[in-house]
Amino acid sequence: MKAWPAVAILIVQSFICAAHWFLYWTWINFSRPVNPDTVTALRLAFSILSVIFILATLIGFRFANPAVRLFYWTAALWMGLANFLFLGAAIAWLIDLVLRFAVPSATRLADRPYIALALVAAAVITVIYGLANARILRLRRIHIKLPNLPSCWCNHQALLISDMHLGHINGAGFARRVAARARELNPAVIFLAGDLFDGSKVDARRVAAPILALKPPLGIFFVGGNHEEFGGAKHSEDALRQGGVQVLHNESRVIDGVHIVGVPYGNSTSPLHLRAFLDGLHLKNGSPSILLNHVPNGLPVAEHAGVSLQLSGHTHGGGQMFPYNFITRRAFGKFTYGLQRFGEMQIYTSSGAGTWGPPIRVGTHSEIVLLSFA
Repeated sequence: MKAWPAVAILIVQSFICAAHWFLYWTWINFSRPVNPDTVTALRLAFSILSVIFILATLIGFRFANPAVRLFYWTAALWMGLANFLFLGAAIAWLIDLVLRFAVPSATRLADRPYIALALVAAAVITVIYGLANARILRLRRIHIKLPNLPSCWCNHQALLISDMHLGHINGAGFARRVAARARELNPAVIFLAGDLFDGSKVDARRVAAPILALKPPLGIFFVGGNHEEFGGAKHSEDALRQGGVQVLHNESRVIDGVHIVGVPYGNSTSPLHLRAFLDGLHLKNGSPSILLNHVPNGLPVAEHAGVSLQLSGHTHGGGQMFPYNFITRRAFGKFTYGLQRFGEMQIYTSSGAGTWGPPIRVGTHSEIVLLSFA
């Protein structure tokens, strides 16, 4: 909760309220004539709907019970639907603008309810697709060449899992699905690249138990993401350590001649701290190194320090659902998703296994990544 300052909540809530006012105004103008009582009811409904997601999130940070989970599910689902209703409302006004120049005014006004109905139907269909798409866990196989790689690593495969967001929506059942797939793949090592938890108040050890039950020969390595800090990074890290996971909090391990390095989210956002830590490892011209850094940032610092490969998540492959992919790609460019090169360093950014907020994916997909090396 400390990572959510009041000013940030107020800014986000202001945008949400403005979007709901736009939805309300569009509904009033595009529906058939409504009586004053209906207008009042709609105003009240949109006012309540505009605050339920932030309210559900704040409650979810402090409480965990079936009622809270149901409330959070409802609020998150509404936010997903509201996103596409907002896009539909914008399209409705654009269509209306075009019709001003194409048809008589009476015809345009008579067509408004049908335009609105079609766009609402499109929004609902998109949400249904997004819900189904988010539940499909895809496997991506990536082959990576690393310089000076010890020969034993040519026989190793690593599984990269990021952004599971275990909490009120993705719980132990989701963790069991991911763990079952991991067990089938039988990797030598598992990398958890942050946001294993979503910050909600949950029993971290219980919901992550299926992942903790995995015992790859070279171990499981975890680095914290921004959502771990929402719920208190120490709490989640302690639970993982007790379950046998190697939590890398500005730490490095040498596994069969390869440096496995981890920098948690908070430290990775400071170039000075990141540089001081990585330079102190003296990775240049030595054995290969794999850096777990939740966000695909700090690339010049990591490349300068001699990191061979950075593994990240955070972006959800491009904002999780349209139109946020434009914002995400504006922030991270080509490093938003997939295997890329930054100078001498390679970086893979995963789209993540889970979702945060609306349990919807449109324009992106859920994945785990099997890495093989040469």
